[in-house]
Amino acid sequence: MRRNYLALTVAAVAVAASALVSQAAPAPAAVGLHISGRDIVEGNGQKFVMRGVSHHHVWAPTQTRAFADIKAYGANTVRVVLGTGKRWGPSNDVRDVIDLCKHNKLICVLEVHDTTGYGEEGAAASLDEAANYWIGQKNNLVGQEDHIVINIGNEPIGNTNPGQWTTATANAVKKLRSNGFQHLLMVDAPNWGQDWQNVMRDNAQTVWDADVQHNTVFSVHMYSVYKDPSTITAYLDAFQAKGLPLVVGEFGWKFNSDEVDHETILAETQRRGLGWLAWSWSGNSDPILDMVLDFDPSRLTSWGERIFNGANGTKATAKEASIYGGGPTTTTTTTTTTTPPPGKGCTAAYSIAGQWQGGFQGEVRVTAGSAAIAGWTVTWTFANGQSISQAWSATVTGGGANVTAVNAGYNGNLAAGASTTFGFIGSWNGSNPVPEVSCTAR
Repeated sequence: MRRNYLALTVAAVAVAASALVSQAAPAPAAVGLHISGRDIVEGNGQKFVMRGVSHHHVWAPTQTRAFADIKAYGANTVRVVLGTGKRWGPSNDVRDVIDLCKHNKLICVLEVHDTTGYGEEGAAASLDEAANYWIGQKNNLVGQEDHIVINIGNEPIGNTNPGQWTTATANAVKKLRSNGFQHLLMVDAPNWGQDWQNVMRDNAQTVWDADVQHNTVFSVHMYSVYKDPSTITAYLDAFQAKGLPLVVGEFGWKFNSDEVDHETILAETQRRGLGWLAWSWSGNSDPILDMVLDFDPSRLTSWGERIFNGANGTKATAKEASIYGGGPTTTTTTTTTTTPPPGKGCTAAYSIAGQWQGGFQGEVRVTAGSAAIAGWTVTWTFANGQSISQAWSATVTGGGANVTAVNAGYNGNLAAGASTTFGFIGSWNGSNPVPEVSCTAR
């Protein structure tokens, strides 16, 4: 999590790629998501590559719309921040979270955040305490192996005695397996997740061997330690040489010269077929890493634009899990009405920002004519039974094909030629053509 990385004073160290190759074997009697070779695969053996973001659920439990919004921007995975109750939470709504992930056709990486910086952060929970939390949630987790990954503890060791990571992580994995968990497990690196001392890199085999199911994926968090392409590629090379599975479980972007080289991360993970989970959707303590502001999907930041719409981003590379039907997110072109009218009038342009099997995110841009307006109403008719489940930045009504959208209190007044947008989540079946829209002004 970003708030800890700015405090790092360590310099990035070169990572040696030489290591004995120890090929990972498929999980015996695998149930649901599991490891095959170095890949995450589904229960049917189809490879699944994570392309997603983290969502601050424990700190914003009412922001459940975020799951649909994240899906609408093309992600196939959401990493959900939970708490044991020692520092945050307790998160007792795990079943609801899983249902939200399944409803929105997202693979759900569930993580305990209380472990962040253990050994350096006095309030942090241990990995053993995190394992106990998962055991307490077992009834909600068993049977969901196709849909969820258990990220045992976020950044479980700080920079104080990072060597304790190996035994603590191995014991947590053993504890979950001895309690009957067959899920794919994810384990974060020490050094606040960045593994700059290479403890996880050099001892991953010990943790792998501790898992009787050989069904654990290793997660490195890449921030300022990984500001140079060579450091990133060397770390990825080292895990490749070991034959062990790896994902980039968190990363940010290069908003200044001392920050992570996100372009190399995106390009290299795509080239190697590795998963990534960017930090974070919204509500971050350092807003420069928010992808949308104030949980509003219409207020996309530069970071969000890069992750969702840029090269090697979610819309370009994410493929929906086959358990949900598979297939990449698609987009369509925008259709508009006539040019802005003279005088007090408006036009509207409807577009589909993202689409997946059975669902889509729509966006409408309203533009005033040659005179200022004090409010607007947009109407259209769905031709193929589409329906809207939620909307933002407008009041949307209409129980059937006919839809009416009226401005919110803050975006009705538009100067001459000025524009505003509103959005919505909808469902479709069969086809989802773009309708003609009309706009009237007040």
